[in-house]
This record gives sequence, structure tokens and C-alpha cells, in this order.
Amino acid sequence: MTEVLCPGCRRERVARQLRTWPFCSERCRDGDLTAWIEERYRVPLAAPEEPAGEDAADAPAESELDG
Repeated sequence: MTEVLCPGCRRERVARQLRTWPFCSERCRDGDLTAWIEERYRVPLAAPEEPAGEDAADAPAESELDG
């Protein structure tokens, strides 16, 4: 029998046979669903990385490229 901590309250150990698995109760399950609906879960966006070896200050200006 696999048991995990409830992702809602992190207090209760939850057996896989429960109807609300992996949550310990319908209250924890509904709280998680509400968080998804209200878009409280976010995937962090990484800042765009600059190409290695090139800095904007070191790059030649467009007028210098024309000749």
C-alpha cells in the first residue's frame, strides 16, 4: 500500500485506496482545484539569455556595418 503526504494540507498520510487520493479529503482536493481555476499556480518564466560571447555594448552599430 503506497502512502503519500496530502499535497493540500501536508499533514495526513493518504492511502492510495481513498477516493480522494492523493488528497486526504474532499476539502483538500477542492482547494487544489480552486487554485487551478483561479490561476494561482504559475510556471516561472526564465529571463531570455543573451548569446554567449556577445554583449550589446561590444556589437558594432548598424552604421558601422554599412561601411
